[in-house]
Amino acid sequence: MKIATFNINGIKARAQALSDWLDEAQPDVAVLQEIKSMDESFPRELIEDKGYNLETHGQKSFNGVAILSKYPLEDVRRGLPGDDSDEQARWIEATVVGRVPVRVCGLYLPNGNPAPGPKYDYKLAWMERLQARAKELLAMEEPALMAGDYNVIPQDEDAARPDAWRKDALALPESRAAFRRILNLGYTEAFRARVQGPGHYSFWDYQAGAWNRNDGIRIDHFLLTPQCADLLVDCRIEAEVRGREKPSDHVPVWVELDA
Repeated sequence: MKIATFNINGIKARAQALSDWLDEAQPDVAVLQEIKSMDESFPRELIEDKGYNLETHGQKSFNGVAILSKYPLEDVRRGLPGDDSDEQARWIEATVVGRVPVRVCGLYLPNGNPAPGPKYDYKLAWMERLQARAKELLAMEEPALMAGDYNVIPQDEDAARPDAWRKDALALPESRAAFRRILNLGYTEAFRARVQGPGHYSFWDYQAGAWNRNDGIRIDHFLLTPQCADLLVDCRIEAEVRGREKPSDHVPVWVELDA
C-alpha cells in the first residue's frame, strides 16, 4: 500500500496539478492538507472519476483536510478531539480497509506565527490534544499512522538555513519538544527511519527563489505506531514536483507499507 501526504495549498488553484499528479503517481491513499474549500464546494468528481473514495473536512478559504483512497474507508472521524470549540478544519481520520487495515489520520498542524502570541498558544494546545489522540491510537495496538503538514522542523538538519528559523514557531524549542513528546510515546518517524542526514526538504517558500536555491525545510511527516512501523517498506520525498507548473509550496511525501 502506497500512501502519500500532500499539502496542495488550495484545491481550486491546484486542481489540474493535483489531477496530473494522481494520474502519474497513482497513490493507493493520499492525505491532503490546505484544500481551502467547503465540503460541498470540493470538486469530488476530480477524485472519484479516478476511482478513489473521498472524505473531506473542509473550511471556507482556509485549512481543510481530506483522505482519498482506492480502498474502502470506514469509521471516518472529523476534528481533533479535546476542544469542542475549535472550528478549524485540521484533522480527519479513517480506517483504510486493505489487505491489512490501517488507521490513517490526516492533519494540518497550526503554523503558530507570530510567536509568542495567541496563534502560538493555539499551536501548542493543539499539539497537546494531538499527543492525547496519539496515546489513544497506541492503545489500540493496531497499524495506524498520523500524516500531514506538522509545521514543525524537528532538527536543525531539517532546514537548509537553520539560523533563519531560530525565532520561528516551526523551530522554537517548545515546538520541537512537543513533537518529541509525541514521538517518544512509541512512534516511528518514517522518513528518518529510512534516510539520514541533511538536505532533505518538503517545503520551499515561493519568495526569494527558495526552490532554485534549494532553501527548504522538512515539515511534512509520517508518524507510525509500532504495528504500522513493522509494515514499513520505504519512505521518500517527491521533491521534483516542486519544479512543475503552478506548484504547491509543499511536495508529496510517501510511505510504502506491506499492507
